[in-house]
Amino acid sequence: MLIIRSMLFNIAFYLATALMLILSIATYPLPRRYLVRLAGVWAHVCARLFTVIVGGSYEVRGLDLLPKGQSIILAAKHMSAFETFALVPLVDDPLFILKRELLRYPLFGWALLKTDMIPIDRSAGLKALRDMLKEARKKMTNNNRQLIIFPEGTRRRPDTEPAYKFGISHIYHALKVPCYPVALNTGLFWPKGSVIRRSGKIIIEILPPIEPGMEMRAFFEQLSETIESNSNRLISEARAASDTLPPPADIKI
Repeated sequence: MLIIRSMLFNIAFYLATALMLILSIATYPLPRRYLVRLAGVWAHVCARLFTVIVGGSYEVRGLDLLPKGQSIILAAKHMSAFETFALVPLVDDPLFILKRELLRYPLFGWALLKTDMIPIDRSAGLKALRDMLKEARKKMTNNNRQLIIFPEGTRRRPDTEPAYKFGISHIYHALKVPCYPVALNTGLFWPKGSVIRRSGKIIIEILPPIEPGMEMRAFFEQLSETIESNSNRLISEARAASDTLPPPADIKI
């Protein structure tokens, strides 16, 4: 049943995504907010498909901490594809930093262009960082957007050594807005590099903000420790409530 449910969800997820991209064409002549709303609906649908087909539940904690219509940074642990869409409807006007190559894909790249995200050329080094900070300041100052970022840069499996990148400190220092750490346990249920989807209680928890003005190294250490300790707590909570999740793995450093 685990394999069957996983396959059914994967099919439903990609069909829902394809439908969203097709429907997004109708929003191209309209203001950007209409496509942002459509993306939020798609995110809700995908989360619902997961809980209905795979089983279990989904909870967002600390949502009341987020201010409305204000520029902020949402810095999240990254374990699976789940949070890449689940965080979208939690804010008014999400802003992502993404690889420029993604813009080349038909429909998907067009939607990214329409939603006015920040594409970067990773091969450009420091110039890419400077250009990205310039664009982020402009978009957040002019439109009060909320930057969603994964400080590790890529997905990490539960029970593996974290790998936070110091670039998040440069972003925090340059933008001078509150940074909200986000802990989660999604990697237990949507494992990296696997087609298997496990049932259980997915939790995304928004934590109290780190206000602007902190020294960069101190910010980096506080952010990474806050995200890691709380994500580990949520992972332990999920394992304690389930007898079907795999046991903790040895950390490979």
